[in-house]
Amino acid sequence: MFAHKQKPLTYETHAVVTWFQAPTVTRFHPVESEPGRKVTSLPNLTSVLIPMSPIYLYVANALGARFQFRTPERHQGTDDASLFLHNSQNAIKTTFCLGMVTLFALSGCTSMEVALGLRVHLDQLPITSMEASLPKGPGIAPGKKSPLVMVFTEPDGVMLKTEGKGHGKVLWADLKITTTVVTANAKGILSLPNDPRISEGLVPHVIITVPSHPDLRAELDIPLRYDRRFISDFSGGRGSSGFDGSSGSDGSSGAPGSTDPSHPSAGGNGSDGSNGSDGQEGGPGGDAPPLQVQVTLDPRSQPLLQVSVSSAGHEDLFLVNPQGGSLTVHAEGGPGGAGGKGGRGGRGGSGGFGSPNGSSGRDGSDGRNGSDGSPGSDGGITVTYDPRAKPFLSVIRLSNGNAPAPVFKEEPVTPLW
Repeated sequence: MFAHKQKPLTYETHAVVTWFQAPTVTRFHPVESEPGRKVTSLPNLTSVLIPMSPIYLYVANALGARFQFRTPERHQGTDDASLFLHNSQNAIKTTFCLGMVTLFALSGCTSMEVALGLRVHLDQLPITSMEASLPKGPGIAPGKKSPLVMVFTEPDGVMLKTEGKGHGKVLWADLKITTTVVTANAKGILSLPNDPRISEGLVPHVIITVPSHPDLRAELDIPLRYDRRFISDFSGGRGSSGFDGSSGSDGSSGAPGSTDPSHPSAGGNGSDGSNGSDGQEGGPGGDAPPLQVQVTLDPRSQPLLQVSVSSAGHEDLFLVNPQGGSLTVHAEGGPGGAGGKGGRGGRGGSGGFGSPNGSSGRDGSDGRNGSDGSPGSDGGITVTYDPRAKPFLSVIRLSNGNAPAPVFKEEPVTPLW
């Protein structure tokens, strides 16, 4: 399979073959997925590993050649103990290399995970029922995520869970998820859009089926939750980092002289190293814009608060349940960017050898570090609230650094949507 002109595998590689074919395989005993049940068997593992053995041996032999893992020829004065010690050391090194190849092959390989019993395919198992749940609790809030976990029951009562947040072995690829209102990714993570207008008044619904078991089906209604900690962040961005200064060039060495007693000559002096350049200053942080916050009661479901946080060209909308929920609004200036590091001064050239020796050049000075950028300005906040929402204003938290204190205005605010 692989053509090469190297010598046949030596003692050390034979030791690796023995390690691979016996101890390694026998260590992978059938894996217990659940008490009393074996998921994978030794023949399944062997059927995956044996076809790969030429690759393992080729790589191991190449690594052995690269690091000269070979037995020394017996010379006069070389005793058996020395040869045994050398061979043992080489066998350990080569085994280590093969182990690294094994780890590389195993990483991210679903077929290997199945063979090792770390994952299972549902089409190979008898399943009588399945159930869906949300481990983080019932409900999902706008802009939030919630993992989905599936539990499968076999005829003998053994239960299997999905990979990921379920910490089980069942592959999500074996399932089909159909959703309304929410979305689901390939790992069973559910997401609800940020805009509360999309989902208000609706009930997110999830249907899970198993193509290999058409009779299995699980459905789940997901309540909408607004008693969460929401954040609206209009803070300025971080300033750009300054470029590092360039290093100075090293000085050249002095020309050699002569130490001949009959014709002595001094060595030449080394030249000075050049100075490193200064680091660039960091860029200033971005300014936070002035914000307008509007608060009123939701006309459809009280005491939910409708909240709008807006600036020029952008608006965030929220539904907040005052009983457990909150909204924090940020309008801080962005931090300044880090200054670049000064370049290293070049080393002075060495003096030439002679009689006397030449003087070495002076090292160049290191460049100055650039200054950090200045922070951006904090933004002002104006809150306009409906009189009916006044008892719940404590759940609206404002953070705008050193800007003037937020301004509150009470006046009628119509529903925001």
